[in-house]
Parts: sequence; C-alpha cells; structure tokens
Amino acid sequence: MLNEQQIKNYQVDGYVIPDFKMAEEDLLEIEHLHDDLIEKYPKYLNYCPAILQYDERFLKHCLNEKILDFVEQLIGNNFALWNSSFFAKPALNGHATPWHQDGQYWPIRPLATCTVWLAIDDATEENGCLKFIKGSHKDKKLKKHEFNKDKNLTLNQELLKTEYNENDSVSLILMRGQISLHDVYLVHGSEANFSTNSRRGMTMRFMPTTSVFDHELAREKYNNLNASKYSDRKIYHARGVDKSNKNILEYMSTKDFN
Repeated sequence: MLNEQQIKNYQVDGYVIPDFKMAEEDLLEIEHLHDDLIEKYPKYLNYCPAILQYDERFLKHCLNEKILDFVEQLIGNNFALWNSSFFAKPALNGHATPWHQDGQYWPIRPLATCTVWLAIDDATEENGCLKFIKGSHKDKKLKKHEFNKDKNLTLNQELLKTEYNENDSVSLILMRGQISLHDVYLVHGSEANFSTNSRRGMTMRFMPTTSVFDHELAREKYNNLNASKYSDRKIYHARGVDKSNKNILEYMSTKDFN
C-alpha cells in the first residue's frame, strides 16, 4: 500500500512511484499480447491509443488487484477503467510524445482520471522515458494546446511553450515491471527513442464513478476527431459502485481470462 508520504507526493507533485513490481510472468503475457496486436494491426507499431478495443485479454493485467489498491487510495473506492493504451517506442525509431496534458478530448465530466503507467522495458533517459513537470496539475485546468502535424509523434496535441518550463521537468526512470501513477492535469511528455533498446509502456486509465463517461458527448462533439474510439468504448467496473448512476459499466473478472 501507499504510505502517507507517497499519497502526499501524489497530491503535491501530481505523481507517485509506489513500491511495486509486476510479476515477470505477467509481463511476458503482456509482451505476447502486444506482439499479437502488432501482427494484426501494424499501424500501431509505435502507439495504440485503445488496446482493449482490439483485445480484452489485456484487461487481466489492467485489473491487477495490487494496482487497484493504489488507485483506490488516490481517487476513492468507487472507480472504473475506461481505457488502456500501449506506447511501444521501438528501438531506433521510437516516436516522441509532445508536452501535453491528458484529457484534451476525453468526454469525461467532470474531468478526472488517475493514469497508471507500467514499464514493460526499463525506461531511461536514453530510450525516451516520460518527463513530468511537478505540481503542474494543481490548478486543475487544461492549459492551451496547439495541433502539431508531425507524423513522428504519438500525439498531435502539443502544449504551448508559454504554458510550461521544460527546465522544471523531472525524468520518470523506471525498471521493468515498475509503475507510476499520475493526475489527469499533470504536464508531461517524452523524447524520441534513438537508442538500441525498446521502451514499451502500457497505461491504464481509471476515473472515479462520480464522473460520467459521456458517450453521447463523444458522438456530438468529437465527430471529426475519430470519435468512434470514444463513443463505442466499454467502461469496465473496477471497484465499488457507479456513484453517478449514469455510467454503463461492464462487469468482468480477471478469472474470465485465466
């Protein structure tokens, strides 16, 4: 479990690295699932924004009980998993992720998410680890972004340079199997990977069920932004109940994938 200081770090800095390492057998399973995904969908070699829409077997690892314990300590005991992504960053050709905040187009109201970032490989400065701006989440506001059309980016929404100071950044160096958890408003990004080592990472995004994942809003507002990836998305029960009484939750167990 997170101790008091770790919980405070999340609240003050916007992220925390718990004392946790995922089992090697689980990491090997995730690698196998990702290999299957890329074989079927080569366009996702660098980045797949919604892996559960293609293979729900990833769900077994997203609902890891120890990870859910950490999330519960940070956002309460009623929450759901609404997405999981895979940032593969292959060796020598791993795309950068521009400085940004999560949630620019997420149809969650009110906007709230705790993101778990799982290192499948060691994440180092050499292979393009994440970088955070400590405390940049505190005002709970989305800052100004612009569209970057560079095809060698995992995301195209980039924070205006006037909105942050890169000199204040800290590197998120993780060993294989370690995780970090960060707030939806935290400013972060990562460099390209030109090293000879891949930098694979899987995210799990959890929202408190006091928030609503608004499928109708996704259909109406994000129609020209590939809204189907949001409007058709399943929302998976993680713990507790739906406090909003408006979310449509899928109830699945890790036993369903054993």
